Amino acid sequence: MLGLMGREDMRAGDGDRKAVAEQLKSALDEGRLDLGEYDERLQRAYAAKTFADLDGLLVDLPGTRPVEHSQIQPAATPAPAGAGQPERSLGRQILHWTGPYGSVVLVCVVIWAITSASAGHLTYFWPIWTLIPLIFLVSGQALGDRGRDRSRDRRRDRNR
Repeated sequence: MLGLMGREDMRAGDGDRKAVAEQLKSALDEGRLDLGEYDERLQRAYAAKTFADLDGLLVDLPGTRPVEHSQIQPAATPAPAGAGQPERSLGRQILHWTGPYGSVVLVCVVIWAITSASAGHLTYFWPIWTLIPLIFLVSGQALGDRGRDRSRDRRRDRNR
């Protein structure tokens, strides 16, 4: 009986439905389907009973294209840290690392100043506790740069 039946009359399995769903997703990513049409076809794909039902969903779509031939460009791999960037001064590096945290410390100092003013006298200076990590960050950044400079000098001397 199976010999008389063509492929399109055979029942599709879950794996077949999933493969069609993936092809539909690729067509959506390539811009061949809009979101509404993709949703409609996806529902029909998971409700399909036979291969004919599934093939009808892909008949007007070209085969999935490899990424290198797609209209969508793959994301560029990020350059390694420090590659192609000009050397920054120590002050600029410290500002880069401490700027966001420094603003948090500043907000804490402003809150302390407002509460001291409303109390009528200077209260305990609790923002000092927020300054401690900032001090470690700045000193670590400065010492780390000095260590990198030394190792760079050693490599340069070895290559000469």
